Amino acid sequence: MNRRHWSLISLLVLLGLFTSGKVDPFVANEDPLVSDDLLDQQLWVDSVFNSLNFDERLGQLFMVAAYSNKDQRHVDEISNLIKTENLGGLIFFQGGPDRQARLTNYYQAQTKTPLFIAMDAEWGIGMRLDSVANFPKAMTLGAIQNLDLIYEMGTEIARQFKELGMHINFAPVVDVNSNPNNPVIGYRAFGEDKEIVTRRAVAYMKGLQDHGVIANAKHFPGHGDTETDSHYALPVINHPEKRIWDVDLYPYQELFREDLMSVMVAHLNVPSLDHGSNIPTSLSKPVVTDLLQKRMNFQGLVFTDALNMKGVATANKPGDVDLKALLAGNDVLLYSQDVPKAKTLIKDAVAQGTITESEINRRVKKILKAKYWAGLNQYRPIDTYKITERLNTPKTEAVIEKLYAEAITVASNKNDLLPFKSLDLTRFASLTIGDDGKIFSQYLKKYAAVDHFSIQKAAGESAHYKLMKQLEDYDVVVVGLMGVTNSPQRAFGIAPGDVQLIRDLEKRQKVVTVLFGNAYGAKALEGFGNVVLAYENSDETQKLTPQVLFGGRPGMGILPVSVSGQYSHGVGGYLAPSQRLSYGSPESIGLDGKVLEKIDEVAKRMTLIQAAPGANVLVMKDGKVVFQKSYGYLDYKKTTPVTPETVYDLASITKVLATTQAAMFLHSRGELDMNNTLGDYLPELKGTNKANLVLKDVLTHEAGLKAFIPHYVNTVQSGQWRGDYYKPVSQPGFTRPVSNDMFGRDGLRDSIWSWTVKSDLLPKPRKYVYSDLTMYFMQAVIERVVNQPLDEFLDQNFYAPLGLKTLTFNPWQKMPLTNIAPTEEDVAFRKRQVHGFVHDPGAAMYGGVAGHAGLFGTANDLAVMMQLMLNKGTYGDVTLIDPETVEDFTKRQSNMSRRGWGWDKPEPEFGKGGSASKFAPKSTFGHTGFTGTCVWADPDNQLVYVFLSNRVYPAAENGKLLQEGIRTKIHDIVYEAMASK
Repeated sequence: MNRRHWSLISLLVLLGLFTSGKVDPFVANEDPLVSDDLLDQQLWVDSVFNSLNFDERLGQLFMVAAYSNKDQRHVDEISNLIKTENLGGLIFFQGGPDRQARLTNYYQAQTKTPLFIAMDAEWGIGMRLDSVANFPKAMTLGAIQNLDLIYEMGTEIARQFKELGMHINFAPVVDVNSNPNNPVIGYRAFGEDKEIVTRRAVAYMKGLQDHGVIANAKHFPGHGDTETDSHYALPVINHPEKRIWDVDLYPYQELFREDLMSVMVAHLNVPSLDHGSNIPTSLSKPVVTDLLQKRMNFQGLVFTDALNMKGVATANKPGDVDLKALLAGNDVLLYSQDVPKAKTLIKDAVAQGTITESEINRRVKKILKAKYWAGLNQYRPIDTYKITERLNTPKTEAVIEKLYAEAITVASNKNDLLPFKSLDLTRFASLTIGDDGKIFSQYLKKYAAVDHFSIQKAAGESAHYKLMKQLEDYDVVVVGLMGVTNSPQRAFGIAPGDVQLIRDLEKRQKVVTVLFGNAYGAKALEGFGNVVLAYENSDETQKLTPQVLFGGRPGMGILPVSVSGQYSHGVGGYLAPSQRLSYGSPESIGLDGKVLEKIDEVAKRMTLIQAAPGANVLVMKDGKVVFQKSYGYLDYKKTTPVTPETVYDLASITKVLATTQAAMFLHSRGELDMNNTLGDYLPELKGTNKANLVLKDVLTHEAGLKAFIPHYVNTVQSGQWRGDYYKPVSQPGFTRPVSNDMFGRDGLRDSIWSWTVKSDLLPKPRKYVYSDLTMYFMQAVIERVVNQPLDEFLDQNFYAPLGLKTLTFNPWQKMPLTNIAPTEEDVAFRKRQVHGFVHDPGAAMYGGVAGHAGLFGTANDLAVMMQLMLNKGTYGDVTLIDPETVEDFTKRQSNMSRRGWGWDKPEPEFGKGGSASKFAPKSTFGHTGFTGTCVWADPDNQLVYVFLSNRVYPAAENGKLLQEGIRTKIHDIVYEAMASK
């Protein structure tokens, strides 16, 4: 050891820092004997301490309550206390982030000694402030098995604290909640098992302290087994000391080993720890000094619980209670209600020898050391610019999502009902009790057709009877039990009549009950066959629970408390997902949400230049939809805004999500050979120029077929319909709807087929020519093989089993027109606005079901189909196509073009152009549609992009969408978002 080290040791001994083994949590850990930071800390502490007189030093012991939602009188009171009493700190309660930040700057500017700023933010600052998202409560965290997520939560809360200039979070709660009737802890505890509590508390604490925020374990010596709320009375805990050491003090011992920096002492009466006295633990020297600081050797800051709570305030006046708490050994007097009086009483106690000035000075220096550790030696005002936006980052959203998702607990799953299977054979209904369940219903409907009902809590027998009648024809009813409270004394707000309603439903059909609230409320659900615990009722849990029910996400939570015989600690575990879509934030799968927001500007320009009146954009990665936004309106009159449920005419996407899907299905089963000819499947083509066209050439658009044939011109004369082809009303012989109030003759499809078969081929040598005619012939082949119309076959084998309720032909027959985007004002053929009928004239004349056009759908339903492809032909519990077929159809099949079989591809040379992004790898496949649509899937990155618009409204000649490259620019942004991470 060199001379500098010995000199420093001598200095530290003189300063009282080289102690006999006690650990100072506010001293740097790397080498406490030679740390330059340690020396700097001591110099700062001494400098500040020596600048204060005794009265000012006393002020450092007090932390008073501040609010950012109160009037100027409150602000003036706090300001006056800061200036006249030299307060040590403020604990902020209700208000808003911008207001609090400005007040903090104001208060810090007036103080002689930098203020500690604290908050009781167990589940984040949203617990106290508006405009900020909440993190999960402790019991929800108790169900999570991945402790790294809880550390990540602590890290993110610490970041938010630093943004707001705060230094102490009164969290985590480390009470072992061994009493289900506990009225004040309950859901605020991680669980009933000391190990569960300890491991999660350590993770939370480290997340805070590793990132510069002092954690605070509470409520010492343990508030977990009481049926009294210390806010209103003094609870009594009659456990023997051995039991308290074994259970309640266990988490503290472990946290102390991990360098916990502060503790809050509760207002409890624990006779076994204080020689049978009736003194609250917060005022008890045997508890605060002898037990906590001596026997347990805790050297960090010791805070009282709030001194305004009835547990101490009823028997002790303001000022008096402060003195008693100080004499007991507490360092910081929290929520003091009369600082001047308390200081007077403390000075009197010093004068009387009840407490020494040196002891008070020791505690003041202890507080100053903590302030140095928290960075108050280099205080800077808060930057208030966009403070709320900085608090609510995409990373924050991603952390919250992951926490809630991993907590959801499948507590019972009779006959493995979950995740749901056989969507095409099941009629689903959802029922929410105590809430409209709007978000819950919205996310259930992303997976299947789910009819939604809601009812108020305790609605009564008449309402229940009516509801039972409405639900009697459904196979499965998903019940969301909401409006749950945290009061065990009031059965957690769950009405017995509502429980009986669910029991009655269970007697006749399958029921899944989701408890959106305090898990202790599950006691009322004893005996139920299928119960899922969401722990809280929030937007996040309403979004995430349907994903677990349908297999979009796994169920991973484990119940951390014992509720009843059926729902005991440890219930739950892993419920495997079933490859269906999930929904979440971009950051949760590594995309940059800020970059994706650039899509807004492209879409805004699209509507501004009238390239399309509106659009839906969806981005999915790794099976998770992470961006889904609606832009603009259905028309330029702005009558109806676009929503995620808007159904669009998909145009040529029909080629790949209808006809090609059917071809792949048959190819997987050996019923379709791509080396065969059209004539092999359609004998009536024998002797025509189409008979020897090979299927693989047809699907790559290299068979010599014309690009298209304007069949409608054969049925109009002088710009008007021909009466031998169309009538304005349905009548015998004219029953084929072509548009509203327009009916084609019954043989119209046969005429189109005849004209298509008789059409000329392009001259040889054959070359690539993109052709609608390819799919007229492929449709005919498929319908001949399956002996069924194409739309019926697809609905039975694809769309219904996959739960797709909007992917359909002729939507005007199945849904309100208000759900469907209009297309062209057809002046050349139909002489009317096309709405709900297929835009393509040939497909309309064909009956609305054609191989090349006619399919309608939403972005979400398209995403499901593309995920089916990325899953190599499997989705949920359904396998439709074998992996080899998916590979064959989606790879480039010719040197003459970029095409696969049916599928479009990026240009083979990087940056050459084409419909897809220049960044899309060669494995990418998809298609575009004439109406202003596209869909692309990238197997290399497990990425899907969907763009739907009605750019042909009101005129098909509008080419701005293509000219401006809107769809491709958005695709580029998606890759930019991926590359930026």
